[in-house]
Amino acid sequence: MHVEHLLQDESLGLRLLWAEDAQLAREISGVTVTDLEDPARFVRRDEVVLSGLVWWSAEDGPGRAERFVSALRGAGAAALLAGEETHGSVPDDLVEACVRHGVPVAAVPAHIMFRAITDTVYLGRWGELSRRHTLPENVRGRLSRMAAQGAGPEAIVATAFAHLERAVAYVLTPSGRTVAATPGAREIPVGKVAGLLAEAVPVDADGVSPYERWHLCLPDPDDAPPRMVHELASVLGRCQEARVRARAEERQTADELGALLAAPGVDGAAVTAAVRACGLPDEGPYRVLVAETGAQRAGLAEGALAEVVAHAGQGAVGRLADGTAFAVAGGIDVGALQDVWPLVAAAENGVPLYGGTGAPVDIAQALNGALAEARYGLASARSIAGPGGSALADASALTGLDALLTGVPAEVRTAYSRTVLGELRSNAVLLETLETFLARDGSWARTAQALHLHVNTVHYRIGRIEHFTGRDLSRLYDRLDLWAALLCRTESA
Repeated sequence: MHVEHLLQDESLGLRLLWAEDAQLAREISGVTVTDLEDPARFVRRDEVVLSGLVWWSAEDGPGRAERFVSALRGAGAAALLAGEETHGSVPDDLVEACVRHGVPVAAVPAHIMFRAITDTVYLGRWGELSRRHTLPENVRGRLSRMAAQGAGPEAIVATAFAHLERAVAYVLTPSGRTVAATPGAREIPVGKVAGLLAEAVPVDADGVSPYERWHLCLPDPDDAPPRMVHELASVLGRCQEARVRARAEERQTADELGALLAAPGVDGAAVTAAVRACGLPDEGPYRVLVAETGAQRAGLAEGALAEVVAHAGQGAVGRLADGTAFAVAGGIDVGALQDVWPLVAAAENGVPLYGGTGAPVDIAQALNGALAEARYGLASARSIAGPGGSALADASALTGLDALLTGVPAEVRTAYSRTVLGELRSNAVLLETLETFLARDGSWARTAQALHLHVNTVHYRIGRIEHFTGRDLSRLYDRLDLWAALLCRTESA
């Protein structure tokens, strides 16, 4: 199958935006669906790339487009099919980047499902293979019935590969979680999954966040014919879509729990009942997590949090009234959370993922306080992550004043620093003297030594500092006020 065959299929309605004539005759080896800003590790040579463009935004549009198309060019993609649903049309930045890098690009109308394109590609690509290279008819029928009845991916994978005794297959998420595997398949460490994903077949399912999207992987591609693998991926897509529908009801129940936890003075029995309705045990330990992303896209933070919780076990994931994603889970070890957080965040390149948690609690009635603690951790994560970075902060680990202050909103910290330091903020010499003096426990001699000054000069400068701030640096409380003000300084201050 060639690129031009797709463009000539009237049922798809693809609109060519740019390509050279010779490129339209290029043979297609497969198709990859991605919304990663840097999809290089998932794209194979001669594949058509489908993207909904959720990674693109007007801010830094040319830069994002350049990185995306450059990755396609480097991977040897045959063409880019860009969806129009997200932005109404394909951004000019993207088309211009495709022209620069010589990557053919076509627009996918908003009403066309990506699955229609992937099915067209693989039916065309593998249609000439004999029936022995597909799923046996009885297996295909059984898998369809299983998917309709809500069977899980483990059962579907086991059934699909039962007639291939030595075949090993996995269903994986981008962060390395194994969703399902053939019976007897060895466990794959989370950190080693990335290499397998490069050769995996993406499972196309509507309504799935990029953090949770499944990939069907065969470590040895010769274990099964390609057409069979793609047929199975289609069945798994229906399976995951069924899970999405079921989870919508679960999240509504979780949202009700979140409303109770965020409200003051709620009856403890009501919280316990809501916890039970979410399928959680009546007794703890429980851990509350909250999360948000740097992109205002519906369901993105909930999807990330659901993937984090899925790595560790059972949990209820929902959304608070202010739009913050939250989860109540079993007593997950915070160390395990810290390990998996960057892996999940990496699934959506260029989108920061911030999270907060706190100490686990033993009873449902204490979840209100645990939520407040997790929110504080979230505020801290925003402060410590840095531009474009991701972070998970544990509020119970904020044991120092500097760490504690990271949970105070940046605007409040800026205002406090500005009020307490006053005119001192514009005097670098006095600020350095104050920092040195406080860091050396108010020792005149050690401050003078550190600054290479005479002690009398230090006395003079401290006097000026006291004049500007109205504080008495012989008093502990005043020293604490000034130390906190120094710690509260932000770039905007």
